[in-house]
Amino acid sequence: MAFSRHYIALCTVAMCCTATLAQSTDNDYQKFRIGGYGEMVANFKNYGTTRFNGTTTGSSYERRNTISIPRFVLAGDYRFDRHWQLGAEIEFESGGVGIETELEASENGEYETEMEKGGEVALEQFHITYTLNPAFNVRAGHMVLPIGLTNAHHEPILFFGTTRPEGETTIIPSTWHETGMSIFGKLGCDYYRFSYEAYVTAGLNADGFGRDHWVADGKQGLFEEDNFSSPAYTVRIDYEGVPGLRVGASYYYCNDVTANVDKTYKYSTIGASSVQIFTADAQYRNRYVTARANYMMGTLEHSQQISGVNLSNLSNYHHGAMRRVAKKAMAYGVEAGINLHNVVGNYRVPVIYPFARYEYFNPQEEGEGTQVMDKRCQVSKWTVGINWFVLPNLVVKLDYATRALGTSHIFGSTPYNRENEVAIGVAYAGWFSKK
Repeated sequence: MAFSRHYIALCTVAMCCTATLAQSTDNDYQKFRIGGYGEMVANFKNYGTTRFNGTTTGSSYERRNTISIPRFVLAGDYRFDRHWQLGAEIEFESGGVGIETELEASENGEYETEMEKGGEVALEQFHITYTLNPAFNVRAGHMVLPIGLTNAHHEPILFFGTTRPEGETTIIPSTWHETGMSIFGKLGCDYYRFSYEAYVTAGLNADGFGRDHWVADGKQGLFEEDNFSSPAYTVRIDYEGVPGLRVGASYYYCNDVTANVDKTYKYSTIGASSVQIFTADAQYRNRYVTARANYMMGTLEHSQQISGVNLSNLSNYHHGAMRRVAKKAMAYGVEAGINLHNVVGNYRVPVIYPFARYEYFNPQEEGEGTQVMDKRCQVSKWTVGINWFVLPNLVVKLDYATRALGTSHIFGSTPYNRENEVAIGVAYAGWFSKK
């Protein structure tokens, strides 16, 4: 997935940077650089794949362990001159390409074989950037949309825990990359520093909307060309005027997601159906503590009518009960970690962050008309663990997570079984070579 761009420097050379890895300065190369990031995770779970099996208990209790390489990313930047730059990223996801067979937890453990365009290898970024001055720059190509905390800051050494925060990654694409054009820049003095990004890109496809992941599967990319009949507009603003503090907000709007579907005649009786997503997030870091918080709310027009559209069983889209997309979806969370190395003040103590994270998310927060929402989609989750930074760009992670279904409080009463798991992972991010 694409690299964060949240440390754009105030100089023109720095604004040339298209893909900023954590722990790296923007102007530390002259002509080109090659880097990447990746992660490996092993999970030890006490629940099965039958959360939506029609019973009143949710997931069944069973021992189930998994191991995976969620992503391996190669990235490169090349400067043609001081104004023009090329940026590209290729992601290898889950270690495979071509034909794949999956055990679909959301379909009650059914086997599904499918062939995806490009398999599990994706071009995450490919764009040309023209830097004019610190306040105004232009980029065109395939880019990451900075919607929410996770998409804007998604490198594995930038979040606590072995996996990305589950709330945002459940209801919107992650990492969310689209083709289009953007402008970006930085405004203000040292005490009132604002950065902005504005995008016009391909919009979401309503065919992919569903019960479990709201609009997340509506990201285009199944075919060689993306439908551009109804573009999407994205804006993000960040404030970094206080040392250690970053506060940001983003807004996404697509006027008619039914105009971007594969067969528009299936939606001919439905009017223009817009998707709006608003997010707010913040991070504070000093020598001793790192704390983050995020909030996301999304709305979809004509959700009940969209849910009623019958799609081909041969397509890669949701069917039946899984098609029941909601009018509103929500996610929020907070996390904090303490740097024991600096708190203790002893060089023998490694850089270890004990942390805790709480999340609430629900892709079926509110229905439309006579829609009945599935309570099993309402999730409260606690995660506690440690991040051990063996090196500044290499981290070993261990955590324990527990989910409560059908309640907005992790300790609330619920008829569904809890889902518990222990995970261990290794992650890195860095530039391998530069000149």
